[in-house]
Amino acid sequence: MLIYKILRSEEWAALQAENETAGAPIDVADGYVHFSTLEQVRETASKHFDGIEGLYLLALEADTLGPELKWEPSRGGALFPHLYGPLRLADVRWSRPLPLEVGGHLFPDDMT
Repeated sequence: MLIYKILRSEEWAALQAENETAGAPIDVADGYVHFSTLEQVRETASKHFDGIEGLYLLALEADTLGPELKWEPSRGGALFPHLYGPLRLADVRWSRPLPLEVGGHLFPDDMT
């Protein structure tokens, strides 16, 4: 199962340069890297990244992240994937720009 992470362009560049990251400032503050499922990621973009340009959508295979990935209740009691460890570039299956258009971010048609 793929899970998704939205990063600002400078965060994505830092991950590419360093090969791993503790995540965005909110991830560092919370002590884990926030991810979303396919069903959750559009609402995550709307709630936390509204109006922000220069975003990237990363996809990772949940099953390869090991025991550091925990599914915990969050928004509305839904289970969200949280990674209690670094986000590693080697774990990123793919990345794509997430352009801002009128009405919100334009997600790729194929997110598998």
